[in-house]
Amino acid sequence: MKNRRQLLQSSLATALLGSFTGLARADRDDGDYKILQARYGTADRNVDVTPRLRELAREDRRVRITNDLFGIDPAPGHRKTLRIIAQGQDGRTRTFDYEEFSHIDGNQFIGWGRGNWGHERWEGGWNADPEVPRRRDGDDGDYQILQARYGTPERNVDVTPRLRELARSDARVRITNDLFGVDPDPGHRKTLRIYARGRGGDVRTFEYEEFSHIDGNQFTGWGGGNWGDSNWRGGWHGREERGNLRILRATYGASGRDWDITDRLRKLMRNGQSLEVYVDNQLGGGDPYPGQRKILIVSYSFGNGPAQEVRVSERDTLRLP
Repeated sequence: MKNRRQLLQSSLATALLGSFTGLARADRDDGDYKILQARYGTADRNVDVTPRLRELAREDRRVRITNDLFGIDPAPGHRKTLRIIAQGQDGRTRTFDYEEFSHIDGNQFIGWGRGNWGHERWEGGWNADPEVPRRRDGDDGDYQILQARYGTPERNVDVTPRLRELARSDARVRITNDLFGVDPDPGHRKTLRIYARGRGGDVRTFEYEEFSHIDGNQFTGWGGGNWGDSNWRGGWHGREERGNLRILRATYGASGRDWDITDRLRKLMRNGQSLEVYVDNQLGGGDPYPGQRKILIVSYSFGNGPAQEVRVSERDTLRLP
């Protein structure tokens, strides 16, 4: 009887020891990586879900990735990814990707269950290179952005505010119509053109083709978004000191049936600096070719600069510069 009691006490002690050991393991900083930030979405559209993931981690070490889990669909119609940016015990940063509908096991992360992570001021964004230290909001880079325009030489729009917004969340951006919420010239390959001033005062143009990526590290204050000159008037061609706009010749029509509307366009100019008009028969003073899609062809220059030409189809808008 005594032996049985001793055996029972020994078994109970072992069980309790195992339980306490398990609890200690759960509370201890197990894992090899400390989470800096968690983002959910695609490369083009993603959101910071660190607080929500921290909340979930306190409840369960294993999480299934869905829109409902985070209460948002940052990129409708696209397969999302949960990207966790974490720092190893050696100080190096790496990313962990978990596809939508997959599971994440937090055991590899330090302090996962307690949720005591993700409070650091991480600014790496979605595409931060884990091998390269992230530039902060200081004056890194060699060029200060004046303006950003997206489109073609004939049709382009100012996207400076949108690019500034994107820069605050991610240093690397993939150029698409969806990114800027506009297609300024349907059917044509677009370009993002950035105008920036160097430390010596020189102005330079940086071009990024549609679907390519831009790394903002070469620009001063990129991540802070503290750039963009509202007084910049360089337009697509970046000629800030260009002089007045001159309409050299303008015709409206189709297939050789064209009307000269040069004088009409000159009268519609704004203080000799710019022109914005909707192209239709009213602008042309009539219909030179009924039943056919007309085109407005404008030859223009700035001051004594070289002549340029722009073609705008009927029911589109001409903007100069």
